[in-house]
Amino acid sequence: MTIDVLMALAGFAFVASITPGPSNLILLASGVNFGFWRSAPVVLGVSFGFLSMLLIVGLGVGQVLQTSETVYTILKIVSVLYVVWLAWKIATSSPMRAEDDEAAARPLTFWQAGLLQWVNPKAWTVALIVTVSYTSPADYLPSLLLITLLFGLVNLPSISTWAVFGVVLRQILVDPRKVRVFNVVMAVLLVASMAPLLVDFAAGS
Repeated sequence: MTIDVLMALAGFAFVASITPGPSNLILLASGVNFGFWRSAPVVLGVSFGFLSMLLIVGLGVGQVLQTSETVYTILKIVSVLYVVWLAWKIATSSPMRAEDDEAAARPLTFWQAGLLQWVNPKAWTVALIVTVSYTSPADYLPSLLLITLLFGLVNLPSISTWAVFGVVLRQILVDPRKVRVFNVVMAVLLVASMAPLLVDFAAGS
């Protein structure tokens, strides 16, 4: 893989990681409600979930899902239900304060955040584009591993900025009522981010 291709891949990875999507909206909301350090498992879960998906899709699972209409339909339904559940969790959460019991208010766990990637239409699209466009047929597995490594180096700091931005907003949204409004708005945006999947599902039905 040439330097030019690596540079192009790094640029694509940055744009794909930094732009809004279900995962980044959740990281933003988590930063607002729980601060950065309590959101760190969410950040790591999102990154791990996507990188594992990228690797497994590259090994052939993506092609299987694309060719099986029944499995693909089930995946779309599960995706919508899971994101709606996450949106409800965000909309009904309260900001974490210093005097609160940590057990009473919890962000998503590492595994919940990782699972989100497997029902995230944006993550699926990126994984399929990358494995088709940037792998080398002559050295498929080494190129897939290199792509996954490069994506990891770019993805983790990129998505972390959303949690950091949430921490900044946390300093502004000091009124719990404002935080609740923010959470509802984030929940609505999270569900809205699934609109392309819903349109695709309606068109296919």
